[in-house]
Amino acid sequence: MTYFRWALGRIGVAALTLTGVSILIFGAVRAMPGRYSDLVLGPLASRAEKDAAAERYGLDGSLPEQYVHWLLHAVRGDFGISMASQTPVASEFAERLPATLTLTALALCVTVLIGVPLGVLTGIRGSGGGRTGRLLGSLGLSLPEFVLGSVVVFVFTRYGLGLTVGAYVPWDQGPLRSVLSLVLPAAVLAVFCTAAVARTTRDSVLGVLVEPHIAAAIARGESTAHIVRHHVLRNASIPVLTLLATLTAYLLGGAVIVERLFNTPGLGSFLVDGLDRRDYAIVQAGVLLAATVFIVVNVLVDIVCGVIDPRISNQAGSTAI
Repeated sequence: MTYFRWALGRIGVAALTLTGVSILIFGAVRAMPGRYSDLVLGPLASRAEKDAAAERYGLDGSLPEQYVHWLLHAVRGDFGISMASQTPVASEFAERLPATLTLTALALCVTVLIGVPLGVLTGIRGSGGGRTGRLLGSLGLSLPEFVLGSVVVFVFTRYGLGLTVGAYVPWDQGPLRSVLSLVLPAAVLAVFCTAAVARTTRDSVLGVLVEPHIAAAIARGESTAHIVRHHVLRNASIPVLTLLATLTAYLLGGAVIVERLFNTPGLGSFLVDGLDRRDYAIVQAGVLLAATVFIVVNVLVDIVCGVIDPRISNQAGSTAI
């Protein structure tokens, strides 16, 4: 029961956090310099035209009324109408979501398949070993995405090498072709993520290796592989899962620079375009979606971590009592 109370508490805190974030998003969008009417209708629009546009987009009421109206519709999946394209924001998001999801999934797969084994390997070798892994990790963390992306675009544009730059293929035209069209931007995004996961995994493994139960396992004559599988990975996984949750939200929120470089029609670049046009509906929906993903993923990771290490939920429950 302690675990379930703790999990319900985490969900409740997440709901309150998301409500607070929605208020901040709504207020921040309204506080942006520049009026939507000047950008949508132009500076020469008459007062009657501006009043009609405000009524159409639900901006003629007080701020509390606008917030409640927007939130109730957003909960039902109705994010309003884009002021620029005059199309529902939900349909615009649905059109761009497959590209962002595929890009995120590819980048996370590369991150987990390379970053975790590399971090475990350098951690097992200890502070005096794994110099190559640490060097690659530091290089990946310090290399800006726009620099790496520009180099990749130049090389693959100049020499081909079997992959096309800037030719995104929609999912409905072939899943395999769609995935192949996103391999390069996913690889660029995965460099930073892989380096961060490798560094975190290494530090976590080093912290577990000095625990007394590891020394006891060595004294019992257990092999290194057995110790890593049964004693190290589970205890070292919690910081790695927490970092992966953050990286997932970061990728789903949209790596705008990479999307721009590779001409990928994802959510990130779409949100930036909406911000430039002061398109309230797009900006509010995009930021709210990114915040929701971040909060939900972190809650799920907290719940999984509570299963992996029951001390987390037990300690939280005893503290609350």
